Amino acid sequence: MSWQFAALLLLGGSTVLLFLGMPVALSFVAVNILGAFLFLGGEAGLAQVVRNSIVSVMSFSLTPIPLFILMGEILFHTGLAVNVIDGVERLIRQVPGRLAVVAVVAGTVFSAISGSTIATTAMLGSLMLPVMLARGYHPTMAAGPIMAIGAVDMLIPPSALTVLLGSLSGISISKLLIGGVVPGLMLAVAFVAYIVARARLAPALAPPTPIAARSGWDNWRLLVLYVVPLITIFVVVVGAMSAGFATPTESAALGALATMALAVLYRALSLDALIKSLMGTVAISGMILFIILGATTFSQILSFSGATDGLVALILGQGLSPLALVAMMMFTLVFLGIFVDQVSMMLITLPVFMPLVQRLGVDPVWFGVLFLICMQLGLLLPPHGLLLMTMRGVAPPEVTFAHIFQAVVPYVIMSLLLLGFLLLFPAIATWLPNLLVG
Repeated sequence: MSWQFAALLLLGGSTVLLFLGMPVALSFVAVNILGAFLFLGGEAGLAQVVRNSIVSVMSFSLTPIPLFILMGEILFHTGLAVNVIDGVERLIRQVPGRLAVVAVVAGTVFSAISGSTIATTAMLGSLMLPVMLARGYHPTMAAGPIMAIGAVDMLIPPSALTVLLGSLSGISISKLLIGGVVPGLMLAVAFVAYIVARARLAPALAPPTPIAARSGWDNWRLLVLYVVPLITIFVVVVGAMSAGFATPTESAALGALATMALAVLYRALSLDALIKSLMGTVAISGMILFIILGATTFSQILSFSGATDGLVALILGQGLSPLALVAMMMFTLVFLGIFVDQVSMMLITLPVFMPLVQRLGVDPVWFGVLFLICMQLGLLLPPHGLLLMTMRGVAPPEVTFAHIFQAVVPYVIMSLLLLGFLLLFPAIATWLPNLLVG
């Protein structure tokens, strides 16, 4: 059986099932069963699928995923987010588009403690979108920054999807988590600059809002009491990994414990909030682990059938430069992001992309950060971007899908520009992990 047939059956079959709307995990399990029967020796191959599935979800490197998700769930369900937003708002004085700027800055703070892009977007959307609309903000000016900074959550640790990418690709999870910090902060700064410039040119989109007169300690109280401790958790988590004091799993456990301790200290962690946080964590983690269950076997079958080697040889035979090939891979990811979710993007492409990266001698951390930016773009791309759906779910009725699609356009353009910038200057993604981790 030729490798071309194997590639068409495995990659094509899984893609078709995803496009037909079958759940990601079930799509790959179905393809795995068929592929194992054809390429791994019938009944013996099916037994191998079962063994691989058990081993894949017992990997210690996956442990940070539920812990990072728990941090975001606690932040969401305890209501600490409200105090963080108030603290940031008191710090930012009168600038054009002030409330949108507050949303971006608060979202950046949430990114440093939340492992879930959906939780960050839902939190900001439910808390800040009604306020901005009530103050006369245009729906696109109100919704756009919230969705954009929610996507940046994927780049700034802790990030569950970054851990998943590192685990599936074999890239150092510590370096990958740290590698997303600088690009994530660059995007946040770019978003603020755009909002200020846009509001200055068209003040009607974001009318000035009155600021309560405060002075002295009253201006800084909420910032010191709520924002600084959360940022301190981020510093401890990243610092412990960077200094080698803790593995990513131990750092995630430290972060989750510190988040719960802060919630208890603020008397915000009720039994109901704790149960909801744990249930949310179990639901999301279970879904991710069930998907991983099929991912490892899929990669093995693809490799055993000869499809991986055949595709890699075919692509390398085109004589393109490493930069051109990496750019082509990024284009493929952005295109896929229009149609499928982030986990599906990883499962479809990594079995082929990672052997290419190894053969080309490309820095895996640089490639991983580029991959993350493409997945971040996928969260925002119409019509199926996950954060677009999240925003529609929490937005008032007057905010239509047309508003939401229009709102993300400038932020998608900025993300594409950053992607191009990182392609040309890899050190942006690699210097911090090399400095801190070595």
